[in-house]
Amino acid sequence: MPDLLWDDVKSLFDPGVNGTLPDAVVEGTTVEDWQVLLDLVQSQGWQCAYSLSGGSMELPSAADMVAAASADATPELRVWPVPDVLVIFRVHQAESIDFDVDLRELQGQERLDVLVDVLRLIGQRLGKSVLMTPEGSPDHPALGFDVEADRVVLMVDPIDAGVFSDE
Repeated sequence: MPDLLWDDVKSLFDPGVNGTLPDAVVEGTTVEDWQVLLDLVQSQGWQCAYSLSGGSMELPSAADMVAAASADATPELRVWPVPDVLVIFRVHQAESIDFDVDLRELQGQERLDVLVDVLRLIGQRLGKSVLMTPEGSPDHPALGFDVEADRVVLMVDPIDAGVFSDE
């Protein structure tokens, strides 16, 4: 049985109500955790593209990605776990892995399962919680990977359809 059922959470994924780009984060990370993420992307065979200041580049090591992060440049790793589902990791610092997804790409049980699998894989590999929050509202997680439960769980009442709203 899936961690989350579409009928139970579809109100959270309504881009017309909630905007389109909720944030996800793994806090308390290190350069080594970023490398675990890069290794995960490669071991899963997910398509990816790396860029720095808008220019495409070959995928570097995590240490080089973190070193490249500055006020003038934010390294970006675009990952497609399946075609038409894009996860964008932005390297701001070693201490957190920040990424977002587009709710328009996450409609229906099949696409929800892709998101859940991505969150679970990241959380399991890192041994850390992965939280999804409304854009710009890091203190209000809506769902995420719970390390102790070893699954993705809801953290709000799904009836609260405005949870991912950036208002």
